[in-house]
Amino acid sequence: MPTEKPNSDTQQSYILRATCRAGSGIVAAVSGYLADNHCYIQALEQFDDESTDKFFMRAVFKRQQGSPTINVIEEHFSAIAGRFGIEFTIHDPQQPVKVLVMVSRDDHCLNALLYRKNKGELNIEITAVVSNHPDLRAMVEREGIRFVQLPVTADNKPQQEQRLLELIEESGTELVVLARYMQILSNPLCEQLSGMCINIHHSFLPGFKGARPYHQAYDRGVKLIGATAHYVTSDLDEGPIIEQQVMRISHSDSATDMVRKGRDCEKTALANGLRFHLEDRVIIDANKTIVFA
Repeated sequence: MPTEKPNSDTQQSYILRATCRAGSGIVAAVSGYLADNHCYIQALEQFDDESTDKFFMRAVFKRQQGSPTINVIEEHFSAIAGRFGIEFTIHDPQQPVKVLVMVSRDDHCLNALLYRKNKGELNIEITAVVSNHPDLRAMVEREGIRFVQLPVTADNKPQQEQRLLELIEESGTELVVLARYMQILSNPLCEQLSGMCINIHHSFLPGFKGARPYHQAYDRGVKLIGATAHYVTSDLDEGPIIEQQVMRISHSDSATDMVRKGRDCEKTALANGLRFHLEDRVIIDANKTIVFA
C-alpha cells in the first residue's frame, strides 16, 4: 500500500462529506477507518434528520506519517461506503475551484467576490466573467480575467445558452455564480447546471416579484430587507437555500436607502454562500440544504 515518504508534507487537510440512511455505527466506522489509516480528524460535524431518516456528515482530516496516499484512502473507503450505503466525496480544499461568474450591470456582488478572492478568502480561479451587457468589461479585464459578452434576446437565447455551456466545458468550470445576472435561465440549462450554479436574489421574493422590488417593499412599509443565496433550479428563485442575510429598516428609510442597504445584504449573502460551497459545508437534500456553517 503506497504510503507517504518520511520527509513529505502531511499537514494538508482534506474534507470528507457523506450522506446515507440514518443508522447505528456510521460515525464509529468512519472515524475508525480514518484512525486505522493514520489520519487525524481535525473537525467532525454530523446531523441526523429525523423527518427524512437521513444522516449527514462532514469530517476534516489530515494524513500523518505512515498514512496511505489520499487516492488509496478514497479507494478503500468505498468498502465502508458500501456497507452503509454512503454517498461520499473527499475534497482537497487547497485546489482552487474553477468558477464562471455571470453579471449584468450591477457591480457590487462581483466586486465583493473579486475582493475576497484577492485577499485569499475565496479559493477560486475565475475562468471567465460572462455578461449580457458591456458595462463591467473594464473592471473585469483590469483584473486580468476573461470577459465574454453574450447579449440575450428572445430570438438568440438558445444559441447564447449553448455558447455558455461551451465556455463552461472548454474552461473546465466547476461552478457558475450568478452575481446579479438579470436574465432568467431556461429550464434545460437549469437542469444541466443542477447543483453547480449559485444565484443571489432579494429575500423579498416571492412577495415582491418583477421590477423594482425595493420600491414595492417601500410602498408596503416593510421593516426587514435582505437577500438569499441559493442553488439554481427551474423553479425561479426557489432553489435550495444556502445563506440569507437580513437588515432591519425603519419608516425613515427611503427606497434609495433600501436599495443601498440591500446591496450590502446581497454581496454578503453571496460571498458567504459561495464560501460554504467551496468548503464542502453544503449538502443538497431535495429542496433544502444541510449547511455545516
